[in-house]
Amino acid sequence: MQKFDSKYLAMAAIWAENSYCKRRKVGALIVKDGMIISDGFNGTPSGFENICEDDSGITKPYVLHAEANAITKVAKSGNSAEGSTLYITDSPCMECAKLIIQSGIKRVVYKDEYRLTDGVDLLRKAGVEVEKASQE
Repeated sequence: MQKFDSKYLAMAAIWAENSYCKRRKVGALIVKDGMIISDGFNGTPSGFENICEDDSGITKPYVLHAEANAITKVAKSGNSAEGSTLYITDSPCMECAKLIIQSGIKRVVYKDEYRLTDGVDLLRKAGVEVEKASQE
């Protein structure tokens, strides 16, 4: 593990607390050349009410994942995620894995395993370095 991995993961966990989602709060940071260039947490798109689940507790289909928010935020800023590291509290899903690959992120470090591993499997197939952080 890189020198600051545990610190960036701790920061991603703190950032996850900004989420209005009740079922799961996820945070993400994109770090490039030792600088945080973007951050994100799961939630609704800009301009929508900050309610992630419907009345029966099901996540609304338009809720964005933390890594998708971080990637789109860095794109909007005009920066590039090429060659960066994504720190995320939960392993990415298939849809977010595709965004990670296309954005040029070269390394993903996550804390908790999601029940499906297809996203991590796709990242590895694409040559993205993926690490599950050791529980400290």
